[in-house]
Amino acid sequence: MALADLALLLANIVYGTSYVVTRVALADVPPATLALLRVLIAAAVLVPLSLRTRVRLSGREHARIVGMGVVGFAAAFALGHWGLARSTATNAALLIVAEPLGLILLGPVVLREHLRRSEAFGAGLALIGATLVVVNGIPGLTHALLPRWRGDLLLVLSGLAYAAYSILGRPILKHRPALPVTALSALWGVPGLVPLVTQEWLDGQRAAFTGSAVASVLYLGVVITALGYLVWNWALERVPAARAGIFVNLQPAVGALLGVLLLGDAVSGFTVAGGALIVLGLFLTMRHARE
Repeated sequence: MALADLALLLANIVYGTSYVVTRVALADVPPATLALLRVLIAAAVLVPLSLRTRVRLSGREHARIVGMGVVGFAAAFALGHWGLARSTATNAALLIVAEPLGLILLGPVVLREHLRRSEAFGAGLALIGATLVVVNGIPGLTHALLPRWRGDLLLVLSGLAYAAYSILGRPILKHRPALPVTALSALWGVPGLVPLVTQEWLDGQRAAFTGSAVASVLYLGVVITALGYLVWNWALERVPAARAGIFVNLQPAVGALLGVLLLGDAVSGFTVAGGALIVLGLFLTMRHARE
């Protein structure tokens, strides 16, 4: 189990870099177009590798994988990119906690997993923390004048979409290898994004493939999407979702730090307080997670 924990540790540290890189890419590439490019690159990497592994899927399993693609690739990426374009890399990193929180809230309903009192209390703290981060950008409620709340809400929805991906995938990954499941779900993300990219094109939004844009897109496609999703799903074969969620808490720390250092994102008292409650809440929520 130590190897799976190490994989999750490294994966989430790398994930934490994605917010700054995505922000750089969005300067030249429209949000939905960036999402589609990420998925296409990931599929180009994963599908050839998965051809060596022959897997027979039931109709129900294939339906779940279709849902994983639409929710976990198309919806999560599009919502995340739209949100980041309207918010900051720091807020995006903090609000990723909607993902493990979503696992806790959806788990009892979908997977019939029951919450302990400490988990419910911790989930409540994290929700309050996420709310503080979100309301930081609502004019009239705080001293922050930038209307970032719409972007922050989109980021929360993106985190919940990531959680839904794991909820849908966990039953399959108990019996099927991670590589073909990840590759197929990536492929099913493509048709979900094509209409959004078409609308961007009709609206006159075009990508400018500068050097920084190309480097950012390749990093997001190969490292974050292809390898990141594969490692996450590989770990979910071996680690319960609640335990895996512990490691997602690394992303706010890494992402927020890079947002401040590299992009000059401002950090208000609300952001700091919200981030502290998020980390504390998820620590309390996850500390009793077991095999």
